[in-house]
Amino acid sequence: MYLLRGLTFLAVLCVGLTPSHASQTVLSMTSEGGGEGPAGSFVPLRTLDAVLETAFTTLKHPLFPNYGVRIKQSNFCEESARAYTGYIDIEARHLFFYFFESRSEPDKDDVIFWTNGGPGCSSEIGLLMELGPCRVVNADNGTVPLKDSWNSKANVFFVDQPIGVGFSYAEYGEHVSTTEEAAQDIAAFVAIFFSHFSKFQGRAFHMSGESYGGRYVPVFAAAVYDNNPRLVEAGVPPINLTSIMIGNGMTDTAAMFPSWYKMQCSPASIPPVQSIQNCVDMKARVPRCAKWIKESCQDRFDLIDCGAATAFCFESMLTPYVALGLNNYDISKKCEVGSLCYPEIIEIAKFLNREDVQSTLGVSPGITYTSCSEKVEIDFAWTLDIMKGATEYVAALLERDIRVLIYVGSYDWICNWVGNEAWTLALEWSGHEEFSAQPLEDWVVDGKRAGKTRSAKGFTFATVDGAGHMVPFDKPKESLEMVKRWMAGQPL
Repeated sequence: MYLLRGLTFLAVLCVGLTPSHASQTVLSMTSEGGGEGPAGSFVPLRTLDAVLETAFTTLKHPLFPNYGVRIKQSNFCEESARAYTGYIDIEARHLFFYFFESRSEPDKDDVIFWTNGGPGCSSEIGLLMELGPCRVVNADNGTVPLKDSWNSKANVFFVDQPIGVGFSYAEYGEHVSTTEEAAQDIAAFVAIFFSHFSKFQGRAFHMSGESYGGRYVPVFAAAVYDNNPRLVEAGVPPINLTSIMIGNGMTDTAAMFPSWYKMQCSPASIPPVQSIQNCVDMKARVPRCAKWIKESCQDRFDLIDCGAATAFCFESMLTPYVALGLNNYDISKKCEVGSLCYPEIIEIAKFLNREDVQSTLGVSPGITYTSCSEKVEIDFAWTLDIMKGATEYVAALLERDIRVLIYVGSYDWICNWVGNEAWTLALEWSGHEEFSAQPLEDWVVDGKRAGKTRSAKGFTFATVDGAGHMVPFDKPKESLEMVKRWMAGQPL
């Protein structure tokens, strides 16, 4: 989900309690306590069979002396494949994660990393509402299995990041406020996990995310890629980063501002929803918004001036839409409840705050789950991380033969297909001319059109008909088929 609660870019708020880190029974897997040392001092765990259900096993690597990974079996929603939960410990900071083995061939299938957006929204939304092996419809009734889960054909991570999101926490108020900072924690985690479990080494690895994940994922993937020479030098197999997948991403915010006008005032998705007068007023502001953003956020980055430009654009394009009472994440629907609009998100929070559920997952004592953290949102707002974009990271990954999939639900408003198509067509890279020359063509599932797509040289843009911001939630079958074809290197 993507928050955008008005003008939080200019807000000042101090919130949050930081519960102390609970002690756990652990098993150290480094002969020298995980400190710096030669690669020969490293003793890998090798197999997930050694991971217990009753206590955490701790993974360390001498290349990352300040990091540890605690992991335990937690089969709370998946009967057909093993599930694990744990914490990525970075001294006094702790990131929570889930790992689900593939229902198909876990010893052969690809590995997918998933993060939700926000900034500040929990990946349990992706897990328990979208693409995970189970969903929560009613908190009291527990989980129900999802046939079209992405772990039908892949091993899948879900990570609560950055610090302060979901079950993740810091002991003394530590935090990160930029995507580049958060990327270092993710790259270290990926390296430690793959170095311990040899069966995943060399396996195709896909990094994916949604919404603000359009900013996160390209930066995270770049950090993983750039870390590989260090791993090789230490005698550790490199991570086989194969692709990134971004759903309804906020990858280029500047491209999204004019698209907000088009989605409200033209039949880009459904017939115009905005009044004629508001559309006339917005259209007059679009050029000023674009000029101000270019001068203060792109040609140069001036925090104060860029903040003012961003506030102007948000006020001009977002406020009239919010006043309509429509769902930010599906222009065809009214917002049902709260700022996130979906009652399922409320039920997920209730479920994850049950004591029995937290005990099964191994959540540290004293944690209260919230779907989205306002504090994390504001920490990132202070640095205007949203305006730094990630298109240059996307281009750099493409130039290194890392494939890129940008998929967008046709009914999403906040991170819509119009803005995402615009930046993909404008992206500067060696395949620009070939990609931009391709027409949009239908892609089909079970004989029916699932959306439109354009592709060239490893770069694919696709729409998903009838889906909103959370494509796997609205179109689970089409979503899974898209991912299976993508992992197999097939055209959509």
